[in-house]
Amino acid sequence: MELWFSEVHSPHVKMSIRVDKHVFSAESEFQRIDVFDSYEYGRFLALDGFLMFTEKDEFIYHEMITHVPMAVHPNVKNVLIIGAGDGGVVRELVQYPEIEHIDMVEIDEMVVEVCKKYIPQTACKLDDPRLTIHYEDGLKFIRSCDDCYDLIIVDSTDPFGPGEGLFTREFYGNCYKALKEDGIMVNQHESPFYKEDAIACQRAHKRIVESFPISRVYQAHIPTYPSGHWLFGFASKKYHPLKNLDDVRWNKRGIKCRYYTTMLHKGAFYIPAYVEELLKDVES
Repeated sequence: MELWFSEVHSPHVKMSIRVDKHVFSAESEFQRIDVFDSYEYGRFLALDGFLMFTEKDEFIYHEMITHVPMAVHPNVKNVLIIGAGDGGVVRELVQYPEIEHIDMVEIDEMVVEVCKKYIPQTACKLDDPRLTIHYEDGLKFIRSCDDCYDLIIVDSTDPFGPGEGLFTREFYGNCYKALKEDGIMVNQHESPFYKEDAIACQRAHKRIVESFPISRVYQAHIPTYPSGHWLFGFASKKYHPLKNLDDVRWNKRGIKCRYYTTMLHKGAFYIPAYVEELLKDVES
């Protein structure tokens, strides 16, 4: 008998992955957590029935949400990550020796423990001495932060369930307050393709534009995410993602990526016409 994992991408579209083995399943205080082995995408994590990442394409997401701001900001020392219990963002960040401290705020401790045990590909650097993990609500955590961070990476789940509070005007306003005077915030911005996702994308963009003087959207192709077309948000108090990109400095680092390059960085901010129209509708 064949076993398939299916995720609804719209009322009329599903994405299915053929599964070899159901490795782990449990209910945490916040959500259902499942780990599967698949034939095509390797091991993958699902929360409440929604695919979070697969071993085959997770590098695209984690490289693009991390290296884009790091190639722009000239001196990142303190970083806040909200979400990211799988450890992929931490794995990318610890390659930068100038980073002195990373706070990771993850609401669900079980997600971290499951990834450590079953998906070490992403969780392999969660023992870095510069990292402090806080198991609490990101919205509550950031309320007490003021002028603390050079970079905030919001690696949240979708805007419902445990991640819903991370898409509010209050949250983005608190992120602005928590950043230093030249700080950058990057967030996952949903897909612009299907109607329900596009509405969530517009809502998040509107609230970020209201909070930050510089706000741009960039894109990546992630095969297992809805439509494969995924957006990220770049918001800053000072730095422009293209005008302040220091590609020479970043390339001298010698960081080996499978997706990100500084040339791709530039192209990622040139978004399709339909996405421009989608965002212009809320920017005014």
